[in-house]
Amino acid sequence: MASESKKSISENQFFRTGDVGIKLVDGCIKIVDRLKDMIIVSGFNVYPNEIEEVLTNHPNVIEAAVIGETDDKTGERVCAYITVKGAESDVNIMSYCREHLTAYKVPKRVVFVKELPKSTVGKILRRELRAQVDN
Repeated sequence: MASESKKSISENQFFRTGDVGIKLVDGCIKIVDRLKDMIIVSGFNVYPNEIEEVLTNHPNVIEAAVIGETDDKTGERVCAYITVKGAESDVNIMSYCREHLTAYKVPKRVVFVKELPKSTVGKILRRELRAQVDN
């Protein structure tokens, strides 16, 4: 069995999907994000999907992708890559986020792009954004 496959099977033979979920009051489980995409800011877990949802609710934002960047003070910081309709400023985007998110979840950097990297099926590829930051 390949090493990545071995890591995905627990000692009790359960398959680890890498998904992060929460149990709802009614007993259902809601998948909130992927473990590998989680950002840890000053010890707090930040789920990119939550921030992306807030960003895409902004009237001028078309698409958004959020990744973590290394930060000397907090371990990681939130960085948002967005496509917008017309002109928009990072100050306005951050202000909007401050109204809808806890302070540590507000992006510390906003990058405006013409388009976000996507797979052949249209899924945004956060790993490519992380690779750009690493280079």
